[in-house]
Amino acid sequence: METSMKVNKISDCLWEIPKTEKEGMLVPARIYANDTLFESMDKGVFEQITNVACLPGIQKYALCMPDGHWGYGFPIGGVAAFDTKDGIISPGGIGFDINCGMRLITTNLKAEEVKPRIRELINELFRAVPAGVGAKGTLKASVTQLKGIMERGVDWCIENGYGWPQDREKIEECGHIPGADPSKVSEKAISRGANQLGTLGSGNHYLEVQMVKIDNIFDEKTAGIFGISEKNQIVIMVHCGSRGFGHQVATDYLKVFDKAMKKYGMTVKDRELACAPFKSSEGSDYYKAMLCAANSAFANRQIITHRIRESFSKVFNTSAENLGIEIVYDVAHNIAKVEKYKIDGKEKEVLVHRKGSTRCFGPGRKELPEIYRSVGQPVIVGGSMQTGSYLLAGTEKAMQETFGSTMHGAGRTMSRHAAKKRVRGDQLLKTMAKDGIHVKTASMSGLAEEAGIAYKNISEVVETMDGLGITKKVVKLKPIGNIKG
Repeated sequence: METSMKVNKISDCLWEIPKTEKEGMLVPARIYANDTLFESMDKGVFEQITNVACLPGIQKYALCMPDGHWGYGFPIGGVAAFDTKDGIISPGGIGFDINCGMRLITTNLKAEEVKPRIRELINELFRAVPAGVGAKGTLKASVTQLKGIMERGVDWCIENGYGWPQDREKIEECGHIPGADPSKVSEKAISRGANQLGTLGSGNHYLEVQMVKIDNIFDEKTAGIFGISEKNQIVIMVHCGSRGFGHQVATDYLKVFDKAMKKYGMTVKDRELACAPFKSSEGSDYYKAMLCAANSAFANRQIITHRIRESFSKVFNTSAENLGIEIVYDVAHNIAKVEKYKIDGKEKEVLVHRKGSTRCFGPGRKELPEIYRSVGQPVIVGGSMQTGSYLLAGTEKAMQETFGSTMHGAGRTMSRHAAKKRVRGDQLLKTMAKDGIHVKTASMSGLAEEAGIAYKNISEVVETMDGLGITKKVVKLKPIGNIKG
């Protein structure tokens, strides 16, 4: 830990920087981490989260999750809620890959059925789901089709044969957030998005075949409700977003907001936090464009799900229905959402920015599928490709303390450049094969960037929020096959 700021330890895994520590702070900044994770936090986290605490209209606290690390404007793992009447919206609090998120899919296959065919399966998935920088999908959408996808997300996919009717209820916001307006999206963004549907992209995006070991089920009842009840059951996890389309939307509006800040007489501690009042014409336009990218990302993961069903069906020579390939849930972790919370005893409408952070609504929320309301929202947390991932459940305490938010993954401990200096992709491929993980990658250098040593210990990150009661552990998932960009 490198910071000259005063940091108070509130509890075993909760730290607070008082608002007296930086001029302009409107609320305290809070960091969720055990002692080990806290000590390893980079200096950027402390600077950035206290800068966020200075933004107009912020409510209660600026928050950083245990996977927190330096990002653009906000730290990755940052959460902040702003009053919708006098608060702001900031692309730096959402991220360039708008609605980058996670989808978990179950099957009724067992590891003993899949492992002998894992190479064939991964090869087929690699063919069906393009990965890597500049990867183009098999669906090249026309401008009219893409506008329909921007407005309607997963609904468009299902109506056009890329999904089953029951899929939509197992997706955050049913895969379609109302209010998107394609007229607020630039032609350049549209041209970048037209041929990227059904693709993974690069960086830390992946498609992973995983297995459930019986000793890694922590809550059998909740796991069963989520569709996981079998020893050695095979599941599939997808991590990707809106790709170049979302990146262009963010880039376009950062330029708009630079001018808007002068217009409204606003200043920020860091230019990367460029923002506009949420209710302003500029803020409203960005929000509508951001929703276009968010709906496009839901559609991207939906088309990938369709390709997964086709691939499994081909390899196992039976229908996807017979294989029980059903969505558990799909969650966004780079997004801003209008939600309501009790603040100072009164219900208040706020715009929650989640940057590398996952929504984790507790039991009883009407936004959740009826089948999950008794146990809380499924929360999908990806680890590194070497260490496995987790399925968790949201809690009521999260609704009270973190604006219904938790971590999104393990969180990086070193840069991509540093990882490539330490690891060779071809050697990592062999090491993972020895560990029973078959990997297919579009780039050996890209693979090296994603080595397990580049990430925090996923179990420590998950245990932090489990111990605090923000999320509860349900299942740990072990990788056996992975596609990387």
